[in-house]
This record gives sequence, structure tokens and C-alpha cells, in this order.
Amino acid sequence: MPRPAPAHKSFADRNSLYQQITGKIIAELEQGRVPWVQPWGNVKAPLGLPKNATTCRAYSGVNVLILWIACMERGFGTQCWLTFRQALKAGGHVRKGEKGTTVVYADRFIPYRERTRAAETGDDPQTIPFLKSFTVFNADQCAGLPADIVPPPPSLAQHDDLVLPQAEALIRATGADIRIGGNRAFYVPSADYIQVPPPASYFEPINWHRTVCHELGHWTGHDSRLNRDMSVDFGSTSYAREELVAEIAGAFVCAALSIVPTVRHSDYLGAWLDVLREDNRAIVRAASAASKAADYLLAFRGSEQSEAA
Repeated sequence: MPRPAPAHKSFADRNSLYQQITGKIIAELEQGRVPWVQPWGNVKAPLGLPKNATTCRAYSGVNVLILWIACMERGFGTQCWLTFRQALKAGGHVRKGEKGTTVVYADRFIPYRERTRAAETGDDPQTIPFLKSFTVFNADQCAGLPADIVPPPPSLAQHDDLVLPQAEALIRATGADIRIGGNRAFYVPSADYIQVPPPASYFEPINWHRTVCHELGHWTGHDSRLNRDMSVDFGSTSYAREELVAEIAGAFVCAALSIVPTVRHSDYLGAWLDVLREDNRAIVRAASAASKAADYLLAFRGSEQSEAA
């Protein structure tokens, strides 16, 4: 009996990369550390989303979680990252012996057999998602970089009198139907409205804003916006996946607004672990959807000032 052909090496490599990422996130969750909610008071790097030091482009999706974890574990003092070649091109270099951090880029490709099948049948070819990996280094791991591409970190001090107005402006600018009342926060997809308890119900006012950011994460999934599948049953795996998207999206929005993220639904921790253990691509998908949701919401920044002008 002929032996089965071994799996294609590139497929095995891709699957291994998904598994490495998922395993890292699971390990963090099992230790009670939620990767999208860093203990920012103990992290040297300033609160915010990581970015490329030379292009100033923000990293997105699961790369945010990967780089946040690296900052926490290795004590980096900046959220600026770059490749080995980018450091050289900028006039600096990565210090000898420094170990980089692996980030990923999601793409899709069409296998040769699928191209052939589609050409023969006239159907649209089916694409397969995959990850490319590359290595980046924190600016702290480099020497000789120009001062203008790695500015000094801002103060970590949080001032509610500065943070709350910008959070409130963003919430107003979305135009979301937010109804105040009751003792629970939730989003109703069928009627497209958010319900949240009054701000006075929260011990800290900032927690009301954190809660609204979480619910706005759900709100982006409506079919008139990002069109995620919102027809999920409470307690189901699909429900846990959507909660994971909203949790991460809310954390990304909070970080961008200088609000320290916190877990809004810790009771779902077990369900999230089940989802990740069953599907090693779930965290990549969830983080990608969360980035799209956060980008959608953060695009409203400045729109209120523009209308006022």
C-alpha cells in the first residue's frame, strides 16, 4: 500500500506559524494575562498602538498583540519598530546579539490546481489565506537612529480632564443610537442600538467610556457598516467569537485614545480559550476584524471639529 504523500512544506510552515501565535496567546490567557489589556503601569513603553518607526504606519490585527506582549516581556520603552534593513537605511543599525520579534502579514493566493480548475469550468478561482512572517526590532534594540524617527515617549500620566472629552467627542461623532438606562450594557443588531447604564452607575467615569467603546465594537458589525455575521445565539461559539472581536476592538480604540484598556467581559475568558484551542486561526481572524472595527471608529476622530468649523 503506497504511503500518503507528505504535507506540502509551505502549508506546514503556515500552519506552524498560526499555531505559534495561538499558543502564545493561549499561554498568556492561561496565566490570567489578557494580551489586549496590558498592565500598562508596569510597562515602560507609552500607551498606544505600535507603529513602524520609519513609515509611521500603525501595525494592525494580531501584530498589535504580538508587539504589546514583546514590550511587556522585554521591557522596551517605545512602541516604535523597524526591520533590520530599515534601521540601516535610516542611518542606524540593530545592536549585535539583539533578538527580533516575528510579526506576520496576511495574504491570499490561488493554488495552481485551482487556477486550472477555474479556467476549465469558468468559475471564479478560490483563494486560500496564508501568513507571511518577517522580523522587526524595537527602536530600543538599535543604535544610531535619527532622533526624529524615535521621539521621546510622552508622560504616562493619565488626565481624565484631557482624555474624557476626546472619548466623548468620538462617541458623539459616530452617530450611534446610544440609549441610557437599565443595569446592563448591550448592542441589539436587529434594531441597531446600544443600551448602556447611566454614567453615574460606574465607579469611575472612564469605565462608562470603556464600556461604550466595547459596544461600539459590536455596532461596527452591522450590515450597513462592516457587515460581520451578527446572527449569533447567546452562549454559542459564534457569540464568543464576536465578543472576542468587540473586546479587542474596544482595547485598540481605548489605547488610541490614551485610555488604559480593561477587560469588559472577563466571564468569557473560558469561552475564548475554547475557541482558540479549537481553531488555531481564530485569534488572527478576531484581531483582524477588531482592527477593522477600531479603524472604522477611529476614522470619526476630528469629524466633529470639522462639522463645528
